[in-house]
Amino acid sequence: QVQLVESGGGLVQAGGSLRLSCTASGRSFTSYAMGWFRQAPGKEREFVATISWSGGTIYYADSVKDRFTISRDNAKNTVYLQMNSLKPEDTAVYYCAASASQTGWAKDYDYWGQGTQVTVSS
Repeated sequence: QVQLVESGGGLVQAGGSLRLSCTASGRSFTSYAMGWFRQAPGKEREFVATISWSGGTIYYADSVKDRFTISRDNAKNTVYLQMNSLKPEDTAVYYCAASASQTGWAKDYDYWGQGTQVTVSS
């Protein structure tokens, strides 16, 4: 079992920045690729970014590429999502998730955090 707890969400104006954190406890953090997903009201959960266990392989959704940066600190059992140049369309609940294999599909992730709200005002 892996428990994930996100933090760092909030309200920010368009063009601003936020950094989300997700801290894991339980089984070995380095056994898992980590991903960030988001879900806006009335929409399906969508992929944002994923990072391999070593941090050496990273993928982003086209909608966030060049604005968001995913990283991890295995010594702290934490994965981060630095979000810059935020847009109103980035408003959503953001979830971190852990998977034994690195994919962009939510169905492949075994463990999920409770989510943190990000709201971007125009």
